[in-house]
Amino acid sequence: MLLPLCKFHHQYLVRNLRCLAVRFYSNDQISEEVAKLLELKAKLGDDSQKTKFVLKCPKGTRDYNPQQMAIREGVFNTIIKCFKRHGAETIDTPVFELKETLTGKYGEDSKLIYDLKDQGGELLSLRYDLTVPFARYLAMNKIQNVKRYHIAKVYRRDNPAMTRGRFREFYQCDFDIAGQYDAMIPDAECVKLVSEILNQLDLGEYIIKINHRKVLDGMFAACGVPDDKFRGACSAVDKLDKTFWDDVRAEMIQEKGIDPIAVDKIGKYVELKGRTELIDKLLEDEAMKAQKSAVEGLEDLRVLFKYLELYGITDKVVFDLSLARGLDYYTGVIYEAILQGFAHNPKAGADGDESVSVGSVAGGGRYDGLVGMFDSKGKKVPCVGVSIGVERVFAIMESRALASNTKTRTTETEVYVVSAQKNLVEERMKICKELWDADIKTEQSYKRNPKALDQFQYCETNSIPIAIIIGGSEIEMGVVTLRIVGSREERTVQREKMVEEIKSVLANLN
Repeated sequence: MLLPLCKFHHQYLVRNLRCLAVRFYSNDQISEEVAKLLELKAKLGDDSQKTKFVLKCPKGTRDYNPQQMAIREGVFNTIIKCFKRHGAETIDTPVFELKETLTGKYGEDSKLIYDLKDQGGELLSLRYDLTVPFARYLAMNKIQNVKRYHIAKVYRRDNPAMTRGRFREFYQCDFDIAGQYDAMIPDAECVKLVSEILNQLDLGEYIIKINHRKVLDGMFAACGVPDDKFRGACSAVDKLDKTFWDDVRAEMIQEKGIDPIAVDKIGKYVELKGRTELIDKLLEDEAMKAQKSAVEGLEDLRVLFKYLELYGITDKVVFDLSLARGLDYYTGVIYEAILQGFAHNPKAGADGDESVSVGSVAGGGRYDGLVGMFDSKGKKVPCVGVSIGVERVFAIMESRALASNTKTRTTETEVYVVSAQKNLVEERMKICKELWDADIKTEQSYKRNPKALDQFQYCETNSIPIAIIIGGSEIEMGVVTLRIVGSREERTVQREKMVEEIKSVLANLN
């Protein structure tokens, strides 16, 4: 009696046991062979698992289609023009750094750093921002003065909120001035730069909040917070733009161990907002003026506001004592830009409406001690800079484009070469070559004999402004027909004057 086997099992036994039939195997022998088969199946892989594979982006990341990329490219171009207008040059740094380079620079946010597995004996981490790598770059290359911009991706193991522009992988656009200069002159230019960028992006009304780390430290000291709890208090106050004072108060008392009386005093200060009149008021405050650091910070802010008035942007700036920016490396002026129509609403998540809750779109400040952390002799290079939160800008602009049904051009093609008859592919190629050589952005169909209607439809769908039409009669006469796609106006142009005429029409259309 033969034991019935499937084809796969039969072939396996033939190959491995050198027999064509199996007679009366014992239960133990059968179990042994089944175990071998299961082991072989595991090595080959389970085909059934392949059907369960889900194609998706990792959490906190996304793909971008051509329309979205066109919007992003426009934003980048606007920002880069502003950076260059202020005389900045660009650099690049590795996407990962030695772990020890990043450790201890971000306060409580250090837990958001992505650590990589050991690679050849080096412990590495993905960069959290562009500022610390810039400081390492300055120290390593012994650079004392530079004005640089850097646009690149950074990585944070954060809880993502995609519709609010908060991702785990995202772009930062940084502008920094490094060097020993007179007080507040570079700082004022950074604030002016933020205003220029937001004006040119036309995102609506905005306000730039300003504070000073020395003022914050002086405020904490004036309220009775011990020195060793300053950073903890600062990180708690930094959350006021995301949550309510009661939550921040509870954190300072229960988690940071700060005396409730001191916390309540802090609560009164962080409600204060103003401009130069608030600076004067705080300089007269008995508790604040007793703190040397607070007085120094307030005097810096007085100079800063004077410069900002000269730049004509004081109406866009407010001195806000609730602004803290929790990163440990800040030492002086700090600032943050908030879109008025998109201010963060702590209730937004509960209501499920995140689209109007993007928070700040730019932030930065002075960090005079960061470069010295990397220098063997502790030599400091004073720095001040700003980072534009472009992902949040993209989220707003994409949302607007969707709501307005505005069509976004995804190519820059200026001319489409149309053949009105069959067998003209070689003539089309000659014209394309001539236009490409003249630096005119040109396309043609990839079919030998495309239909004329399809070619014209392509021009209209892709908003190509000019069509160059050729047929048998045009070739014989040495001319082409130039059509302005938008108006469908046509004119005959001599072939030798084609490039000149196209450039003239493009200049008028632009």
